[in-house]
Amino acid sequence: MTKRQLEVLIWNRECETMPRTDLRSLQLRRLRETVARAYQRVPFYRRALDSRGVKPEDIRTLEDLRRLSFTVKSDLRDNYPFGLFAEPLAQIVRVHASSGTTGKPIVAGYTRHDLDIWTEVMARVLAAGGVTDRDVVHNAYGHGLFTGGFGFHQGAERVGATVVPVASGLTKRQLMLIEDFGATVLCCTPSYSLVIAEAAADEGIDIGFRWQLRVGFFGAEPWSERMREEIEEKLHLHAVNIYGLTEIVGPGVAVECPFQQGMHIAEDHFLAEVIDPETGEPLGYGQKGELVFTTLTKEGMPMLRYRTRDLTTLDDEPCPCGRTLVRMDRVTGRTDDMLIIRGVNVYPSQIEWALLQVAGLEPQYVIVVDRQRDSLDELEIRVETTAKLHAEGAAALAAAQAEANRLMHQALGLSATVMVVPPGALPRSEGKAQRVIDKRQR
Repeated sequence: MTKRQLEVLIWNRECETMPRTDLRSLQLRRLRETVARAYQRVPFYRRALDSRGVKPEDIRTLEDLRRLSFTVKSDLRDNYPFGLFAEPLAQIVRVHASSGTTGKPIVAGYTRHDLDIWTEVMARVLAAGGVTDRDVVHNAYGHGLFTGGFGFHQGAERVGATVVPVASGLTKRQLMLIEDFGATVLCCTPSYSLVIAEAAADEGIDIGFRWQLRVGFFGAEPWSERMREEIEEKLHLHAVNIYGLTEIVGPGVAVECPFQQGMHIAEDHFLAEVIDPETGEPLGYGQKGELVFTTLTKEGMPMLRYRTRDLTTLDDEPCPCGRTLVRMDRVTGRTDDMLIIRGVNVYPSQIEWALLQVAGLEPQYVIVVDRQRDSLDELEIRVETTAKLHAEGAAALAAAQAEANRLMHQALGLSATVMVVPPGALPRSEGKAQRVIDKRQR
């Protein structure tokens, strides 16, 4: 398929194209206000600043940010549910939360002002993909405690688009609504977009002929450039990478412009750093490290130097789209989803990269780590083939499996077992894909 070129639209030209010197002045003013607010209203932050001998008035430059301690996920869990709120519940008009699959959920509280800011940055996200009041937005992100569905709903309404809040699941119904309502925009996780594509193929739907989709916004889980190509080919749309997290606001923190040279961060609301994940020391532009955010305008639950655990780089070079906002690269892994296999650090993103170098393999895979008593770790990767490769027979499948094993050893520096399985053999997810099964933890 030929990728459709997106129109360059900028929702808030004043903020998104602000000269860097003006932006830094705005950030400093808002940072000082945020630190003062957190110190005065959140006991956790008052204790954290006092323990370092720092007062809000000590923040005189943006470089003084490093004088603040980090906030980590366990801090949110330790203060569950509302201990980090800077406003009484009477001023909190909505609560969202993460899934809580590893314990108590991460809770976020929003004032009316916070919801307005969230809606504003989501309008920027959608405009970056060329969405206007002429579009029909099929919103298949989850609606509930998960932030995705509500974020896209609010942003789409702000730009004046017609919103279909279908949420996730009931995939056959999704196919009907996409076609009957004339959806032009798809919003969902990247893995679920491929579930939609597969279901359409099973129903004999010619997407390029019968559907009107032209752009999709995909996030909430890691995905690769190879997966982007797969989505664009199967759904006949332009796939836009987005970034966000519940702790900071939800989706809306960053988005690609049509030039796809990284995701522009809404820096007037979210101050970004990259640090060395081992030492905590700040790194420069272009250096890969852990992404850290400080919120600049949140009332309900300000965050100071929140460690996302996401690994990326930042780029402040001018972008052809005209935005002056710093760009973050695609997240290449997480410090907390790293697997240690026989003493070697392994990221799922490395495994996906190796698999998708092999023609005929789909971006549908599961990583299984196991250890028998008194033996070494065993790493097995199960990956689906395309229907075309599967039809070519055992010899073609064996060749693909051998090539995948070779590339896997080359990418990881250790041996792993790649098992090629038939199309549709692995379970599908309607939300975030579950890629790793670590049996050593059971």
